Amino acid sequence: MDKSVRVWDIGKGHCIRVVYGTTLQLCIRFHPVNNNFLLVGNANKEITVINFSTGRLIRKLALESEVTAIDTDHTGQFIFAGDFQGCIHSIKVNSHTGALSRAHRNHSGVKRKAPTTTVQFRTFSLLARGPVLLTCTKDGSLSFFSVSLEVGGYLTLRCSLMLAPRAWNIQASFCPLLSLEKGEFIVSGSEDSNVYFYDLTRPKHPCVNKLQGHGSPVIGVAWNHGENLLASSDSGGLVIVWKRAKMEG
Repeated sequence: MDKSVRVWDIGKGHCIRVVYGTTLQLCIRFHPVNNNFLLVGNANKEITVINFSTGRLIRKLALESEVTAIDTDHTGQFIFAGDFQGCIHSIKVNSHTGALSRAHRNHSGVKRKAPTTTVQFRTFSLLARGPVLLTCTKDGSLSFFSVSLEVGGYLTLRCSLMLAPRAWNIQASFCPLLSLEKGEFIVSGSEDSNVYFYDLTRPKHPCVNKLQGHGSPVIGVAWNHGENLLASSDSGGLVIVWKRAKMEG
């Protein structure tokens, strides 16, 4: 953890930009409209906007706690930031100047203070009939919010799922294509070395599938663009790529 932000050319495997900071850089996203902007959350309780071309810090916004997870909406108008206390902040961002301003602060999904490990935006959900946000905190809480972009990114808790508390920063993800068929599916890693699929529309029996193959706590999960491949990574350094099976009939 050298407190730096680094941008890589994936095809060549080369680092093409290094920006050194004064604190731990905990999460990062490219701005979806202005790819010259890097949006970074850090341990100094700030969200910063860095100009990728020059490496200069151009804007910053102070929050109440360390920023541990961030995502943006598809238009680039809002940043959704999760902090060390489990609160979710909706922040307006100007795609031309990088200016940041607070819109809303939500803590309705927090049972007790715990670091946010996942913040993920999705443009549409059948369950919410609009844009949604998934959050996960270290105490095992998965929360599913509808998002009102026309009201400053206001979040309304639609449903939640309480899993076992975690020692690791375990991530979760939407399953967009699966959820277009039926239900509202979430995939998550677990400290028992398995990958779990949950349907948030089935509160009594939410677990619908389990993938086994890891020998250490599964920390990260990520889909490819077509959602036919799922990658999972564990604390031992193993990465497994799973292929979605075609259903018969």
